[in-house]
Amino acid sequence: MKKQCLLFATLLLVSLFTFAQQWGNFTLYSVSGSTTAYLVDTNGVNHHIWTGLSGGTGYSSYLMPGGVLWRTVRNTGNQISGGGVTGRVQKVAYDGTLLWDFVYSSSTYCLHHDICPLPNGNVLLISYDVKTSAEATAAGVAVGHTMWSEKIIEVQPTGATTGNIVWEWRFWDHLTQNIDSTKANYHPTVVDHPELMNVNFQNSSTTRDWIHMNGIDYNQALDQIVVSSHNLDELYVIDHSTTTAEAAGHTGGNSGKGGDFLYRWGNPSSYAAAGVRIFDVVHDAHFIPQDCPNAGYIVGYNNNGISANQSCVDMANPPYNGYNYLINPGSAYAPITYTERIPCNGHNSNMGNSQQLPNGNSLICIAQSGIIYEVDSSNTILWTKNAGGSVAQAFRYSPCFVSGTPPVVPTIIASADTLYTDLATSYQWYENGTPITGATGAFFVPDHDGYYAVVVLDANGCPSDVSAPYSYTNTTDIGQIWTNRDLVVSPNPTRGPLRLTGGAVDNKQFTVTVYSADGRQIFRNVNTSQIDLSGVTPGVYTLSFSGHHTSLTQRLVIVAE
Repeated sequence: MKKQCLLFATLLLVSLFTFAQQWGNFTLYSVSGSTTAYLVDTNGVNHHIWTGLSGGTGYSSYLMPGGVLWRTVRNTGNQISGGGVTGRVQKVAYDGTLLWDFVYSSSTYCLHHDICPLPNGNVLLISYDVKTSAEATAAGVAVGHTMWSEKIIEVQPTGATTGNIVWEWRFWDHLTQNIDSTKANYHPTVVDHPELMNVNFQNSSTTRDWIHMNGIDYNQALDQIVVSSHNLDELYVIDHSTTTAEAAGHTGGNSGKGGDFLYRWGNPSSYAAAGVRIFDVVHDAHFIPQDCPNAGYIVGYNNNGISANQSCVDMANPPYNGYNYLINPGSAYAPITYTERIPCNGHNSNMGNSQQLPNGNSLICIAQSGIIYEVDSSNTILWTKNAGGSVAQAFRYSPCFVSGTPPVVPTIIASADTLYTDLATSYQWYENGTPITGATGAFFVPDHDGYYAVVVLDANGCPSDVSAPYSYTNTTDIGQIWTNRDLVVSPNPTRGPLRLTGGAVDNKQFTVTVYSADGRQIFRNVNTSQIDLSGVTPGVYTLSFSGHHTSLTQRLVIVAE
């Protein structure tokens, strides 16, 4: 995910506690149109400045590990104009060296608004995708006219100014309508096809910039993308595991649905479902990262969410079902209203963002006034900065993230009465959110039940994110049903079929992995509560469950059928 969720050295286990203290050290921002980007500390002192950048800041600025700056730029000579249009994206080293300068702009496409740098070094970009009046009519638009649709491209940087488009998804490939039965995308009842967009929704002869996407984020665990639409007041989740060909169709990928919407939220009327419109202009679509409170929630900045004078940040806990999302046919996607809401200390009718932090705090940017501030879980302001101009987005980073790549988040594996974690330079174990004195080795033997987690540090003293907490109990003998307050896995022994139930499973993101006795991975899946290991050689295996605030490992016996 581009909104990185990294741990500062003094962070306690956030799955159980939150604290009224600031998180991280450095906030990145750049005033719209400026050739300068700032990394300011929590005392308001400039820690680092990128000056003399080539081209004015268009919308987004992000850091990647090691202090590499990604930024959108207002390209000179764009043939498409409008709010948020950029046309250009850059990658800049910490010392200011321009590493990549990529222009994607013509009369039929142009970059705009947000970007999402990916862990593999590529970047996701939002682009207008211009359609002629004839193309609009062919798609079933009631009144034909030129339209700016949208597409997402993943670009792999090659030379200093060149890049390969390695993946592409087009909004236009996933349309429906109930007006013209002669068209291939005709469905008489729009509500029966929430995976498609009604091309006539909020569309008229004067609607050129129909969708106006403005935020994009990536969920690495699910290999999914979420985007936000200013004009349609909605968030959309799509499958990134597809090929470009599959993304243009309705099958393929982890979800089996190709490039169709896997989930949408915020405005049920867009697919003729009953329900309340949550968003009144939305920006900054993103997933809350793992190891943050409310991990897996989908978030949008609701510009007029409380009133025309007060914005808010709205979060939804989606009904996860494997790589897909549950929905009752003919109804709106759950939840029917926001799961969590943070009222903003101000209002902006345009732009704006939030970032959810590991200790339960949030960083919020009131874009048009240039006010950036951090609040705790009680919405108490802990820190504030006036940037002195319009700032579309701002993000908080830890010192280790800025200086280099932090260690990989550790995992916990149990064997008999001992908890083990990944090899590292040093360690710190926690119980129920509190550091355990003297528990600084690669393994730990609990003497009573509890929630245990670990942080590992590299040779430079940079900490990892906190591991998912492991619920240690004395009820894990072979032959017993594996159970605790959050999770039940049964039967054990099994001839193959297994079922996961409990609060850790319901509408949550989780991963299930099964290992052989020699440590080989034989099964892995996400968000799947029904598992079938039929055909696996009988024997003793290890089943590992890692999810929202729950991490458990259990010996599993598979018997012959």
